[in-house]
Amino acid sequence: MTDEFATDAAGTDAATRASSGARSDLVHREVLLSVTGLDVELPARTGGRVRVLDDVSFDVPRGRVVGIVGESGSGKTMLLRALLGILPDGATPTWRRVLLDGHDITAELPRRRLPAAMVFQDPMTSFDPLVRIGAHLTEVVQRFQRVGRRRAAELAREALVAVRIPDPDRVLTRYPHELSGGMRQRAMIAMALLANPELLLADEPTTALDATIQAQILALLRSLQSERALTVVIVTHDLAVVAAVCDDVLVMKDGRIVESGEVDRVFREPRHPYTRELLAAAPAEPAEPEGPVDHAAGPKEADA
Repeated sequence: MTDEFATDAAGTDAATRASSGARSDLVHREVLLSVTGLDVELPARTGGRVRVLDDVSFDVPRGRVVGIVGESGSGKTMLLRALLGILPDGATPTWRRVLLDGHDITAELPRRRLPAAMVFQDPMTSFDPLVRIGAHLTEVVQRFQRVGRRRAAELAREALVAVRIPDPDRVLTRYPHELSGGMRQRAMIAMALLANPELLLADEPTTALDATIQAQILALLRSLQSERALTVVIVTHDLAVVAAVCDDVLVMKDGRIVESGEVDRVFREPRHPYTRELLAAAPAEPAEPEGPVDHAAGPKEADA
């Protein structure tokens, strides 16, 4: 990640410093995606335009888990949507430069689709409630992998197994409302994997889940990243999530990235006042439970 930071207490301009090439800590890492000067404007309710992302520049190293943190309205979700090309109607994205695997693809955007898939915050709003889980998954397989119906069904089942869903054959026949929140989120992750992404984007993937299931979903994302050589970007408001599963972090405020770097460094030596405020406001860590907790043992939540 970039290790250069934006606006300091004296008011140093963030975008100038970020765009001046301060990405020296990436010299020894392969960068999957590099974005420079991303702006997004939306129609304002009272007329005119409002800029919701302002000169955003960042690098995503291949094979890393990157967290994006910041308060509500800071632009975290809008950034993911801009990467995936699913911005709201009327939105206008512009880039100075976008590199994918070192190749400049700026001129091909937004027509070119990045090799990315997204896991949304609430899978109930992403699944069609009248369509069974199996039909959702096989549709994605047939769209992205160009296989027949029988093979698509096999791959859908394999994806459910990959996300540690017990009795996948039964889950394939269920409607979304017949699954628990944790099982729905696992099915959503399975559906994203079936698009064969290099970059997995997760927007607050554990917000609607209880603490135990949150830990299991986060452990699952980390395991999948390792097993499938994925690069993962997680949007969250929870600094504990970043500390637990992320390698690098971007801190966003008012549509800009104000600090970035390796998690250990940023949490130990935050350089931007806003980062220090976020860390100071984070709740104290709870006491360690007695005895080991096995997050890899699979889901414990009920199916309905």
